[in-house]
Formats: sequence, C-alpha cells, structure tokens
Amino acid sequence: MTYVRGAPVSSIASPTLWAITIAVLLGLLVADFVATRRPHEVKMREAVGWSLFYLALPAAFGVLIWQVYGQRPGIEFFTGYVVEKSLSVDNLFVFMLLLGAFAVPAALAQRVLLYGIAGALVLRAVFIALGAAVLQSGAWAFLLFGGILLATAVKVMRDAMRGGEHSVDVESMRSVKLIRRWMPVVSDYRGGALTVREKGRRALTPLALVVVAVFMTDIVFAVDSVPAVYGVTEDPYLVFATNAFALLGLRALYFVLRNVLDKLRHLNYGLALILAFIGGKLVLHWAHKVWPDAVPDVPTVLSLAVIAGVLATVTVTSLIANKRDLRLSNERRDLAAHSLGRQDKP
Repeated sequence: MTYVRGAPVSSIASPTLWAITIAVLLGLLVADFVATRRPHEVKMREAVGWSLFYLALPAAFGVLIWQVYGQRPGIEFFTGYVVEKSLSVDNLFVFMLLLGAFAVPAALAQRVLLYGIAGALVLRAVFIALGAAVLQSGAWAFLLFGGILLATAVKVMRDAMRGGEHSVDVESMRSVKLIRRWMPVVSDYRGGALTVREKGRRALTPLALVVVAVFMTDIVFAVDSVPAVYGVTEDPYLVFATNAFALLGLRALYFVLRNVLDKLRHLNYGLALILAFIGGKLVLHWAHKVWPDAVPDVPTVLSLAVIAGVLATVTVTSLIANKRDLRLSNERRDLAAHSLGRQDKP
C-alpha cells in the first residue's frame, strides 16, 4: 500500500463493506448474549464447538478477502489475525486471574468474558481510528508505534524471566476503589445482575466490579495490540477485522484452554519476541519511507513465517520442559519411596 503524507490511509473497504461487517459483528455479539442469557457452566464439548466455529469464520473471511481483493490483503489479514490471536491468549491469563480473584461462579464466567469482549471491541475501534489518524500525519507514526512495541516487548520479557506466581489484589485496584467510593456494593453475586436494589437504594453486585476490572485491562491490551497489527497492515479495515475475529473467539477459547494455559510456560517469551520483531519492522518501515533506496522493507510473508515459527517453537519448548519436569518429579518420588522402603526394613 502506498502512503502519502496528509492523505487518507489506504483501505480495501467501502462504506458498504464497513456497514456489512459491523452488522455481522453485532449479530454475532447478540447471538452470544442470547446463548449466555441463562447462566450455566460451559462444558468442554460446547467450548470446542464454539472455538471451531470462531476459527472457521476468520479462515473463510480471509479466503474471501484473498479472492476478491488479491493476495497481499489476504496475507496481511491472516498475518494480523495470527498476531492478534497470539496476543489474545495473553489476555486469557489476565481474565483467568481476575475471575479467580473475584471468585466468579463458574456459571457466570462466560457472561463476564462476553462483557469484556464487547468492551474490548469498542476500545479497539477507538484506538484503530486514532491510529489511522496518526498515520495520516506522517511517517513518524511508524517510529512511535515501533517504540511502543519495543518497550512492551522489554517489559513482557522481564516479566517472563522473573517467573513466579501471578496474582491480582482486588482491593488495591484503583477502579474498584473508585467504584466503591461512589456506590455501595453487595457482598454476594445475584445471578447475572449487575445492579440490585438493596435497602431502598441501588447497589452494584461483584459482577459489576469484575466487568469494570476486565474493561480496564482491555485498555492496556488495546495500547499494545493495535500498533502490533498496524505493523502488519496499514489498512484500518483489516486491522479492525483481525481484532474483531480474534476477540470474538476468546469466550469459547477460554474454557478450552483454562487448564492448558499454565502449561504454556514459554508463551510470554514468544510474545516478547513477536512484539520486538513487529516493533523492529515498524522502525524499518519508517526508515524505508524516509530512505527508500537505502533501507529495505520487511515483506508480510516473512512476518507471517517468523510469527508462526516463534509460536510453534515456544509451544514445543513448553511441552518439552513440562515433560522433563514430570520425569524429574517421578524420579524424586520413586527415590523417596525407595528410601522409605529401606528405612522400614528391620
């Protein structure tokens, strides 16, 4: 895509395509809210079914984009989707911590996630529009986005190297303190209600607090994820589409992966490398626009290969490390049992 200072950012989407996309997105959200209207604990079969649906949907959409608009937009969509999906898995870690910290009943978990996803979509739309406006102001925007991602990559890598258990202190959260200062909060959950009437006045339920907490974390993730996809494509429509498809499947994916996430011990290392790669790519893209003959641009196909390779590598290394720890644990257990057996002999 070409970029001209002060010109609108190039996009494949017409107003009609935007309208259709938003209508379909709203329809899917409404369907999800209807499906979760009656709170229930999500079983693995239901979660896998929805996950497969939300994987097939972007795959079909990407093929359609490829067929109608050409190879480059198609590759950009698939690359951006892989980036967003990998970053959204990190979202699930935080959601898991928040749901545990607020002691959310299993039957209400998917409703909390759905509120969070709806809020995240609104925030991503705002940040994407702001990002497009910044890109119109000049090539320096790529340098800014690249700097944000590189700084984030350093933070993620430091957190990964520190290791240790992660936790959430609900009482120390500013959003929770502010809400409790302005409105009373009942001590127990009241089904799917966000507010109830208690002693003649309106009060919030703990469900409202966790929804606000999830919404606040969405802001942090939007700051990272939107520049990351702008590092893949300059098309605001494709940036929005990749974000929307990645977020829509989060609710079901959470229930599929909630017992697996802790086993992906090297995932944060991979995310740090991906953010650093895309940040470096944005810096090179800025330099390429300033000195087009001296600095090469990184092809999107190469970006897709690097991102897929990093995710595959950290998955394999995580599985190997888990298998090694299990073997060592079994050896220590057998050794302890053997030593105990020798002590029991007369």
